[in-house]
Amino acid sequence: MQAVGHTLYIICVVNRIPADNNDKDNDKEMKTVRTAKELREAVGAVKADGRSVGFVPTMGALHAGHVSLIERARADNDVVVVSVFVNPTQFNNPDDLRTYPRTEEADSEKLQAAGVDIAFFPSVEEIYPEPDTRVFELGPVAEVMEGAMRPGHFNGVAQVVSRLFRMVQPDRAYFGEKDFQQISVIRRMVEIEGFDIEIVACPIKREADGLALSSRNVRLTPGQRAVAPAIHRILAESVDGASGRSVDEVKRAVTDAINAVDGMEVEYYEIVNPAGMQPIAEWSEAEGGAVGCVTVYMGDVRLIDNIKYPA
Repeated sequence: MQAVGHTLYIICVVNRIPADNNDKDNDKEMKTVRTAKELREAVGAVKADGRSVGFVPTMGALHAGHVSLIERARADNDVVVVSVFVNPTQFNNPDDLRTYPRTEEADSEKLQAAGVDIAFFPSVEEIYPEPDTRVFELGPVAEVMEGAMRPGHFNGVAQVVSRLFRMVQPDRAYFGEKDFQQISVIRRMVEIEGFDIEIVACPIKREADGLALSSRNVRLTPGQRAVAPAIHRILAESVDGASGRSVDEVKRAVTDAINAVDGMEVEYYEIVNPAGMQPIAEWSEAEGGAVGCVTVYMGDVRLIDNIKYPA
């Protein structure tokens, strides 16, 4: 928190320095909006000037993974918009929605420090003035893994992201590869809706010990946090040991190794062809290399991760 506070202090000072200062990231104030009308007006002014817009949709509880998406968006675009909204329609478990961390004040500070131009903090009523009853025909990419385990989840993702895309009208939108399947689902939704938006997938951001950054990590107990990096370690070891082993053998080895860690329980481990997110039986079915996707329960905290297997 000291680092974030220090950055904010510099922002205040830089704003009082004459205009010859060239630090474009720290000499501007972030615009915070809460309604669709305010958002459209702010983005409309940007578009009228011919400037490009990069968009990072989030559910808040921001961490370095989100910041890496913002940094990529800043590098690619003239203006960066970030939304912070915990979307109720993508939670099939009411307890998960209830316990999802909400940290608006800290999130706002992090967005300002990251150089975001427009921050959108809508209410549920603002996003859904009336119930969204749309059902998206997302196809096979949404029917396996997360789609099978969390009925309705991806339809809720498609609902909220399509609404946000219409409000923001970005040139590009940025998503982290930790939610690997979700990126394929969003690309399918973009195709269905006919959006002219580039979907940019960004690498997983990890802690120094390998744990994939997630807003849910804050719910881990100290003991759980200490062993959680075993997920990535076991996945990485499976890549090294995949040569000469079948897909099923690798899946069993990963599942058994994670389940052997005290307090961990694998919900699923699938090795898929990233082109269509379908499970494979033979390595040759994924011409450019397969991806292993895992979900692990630690108590009531659900963690996801993935790893790429070379072709």
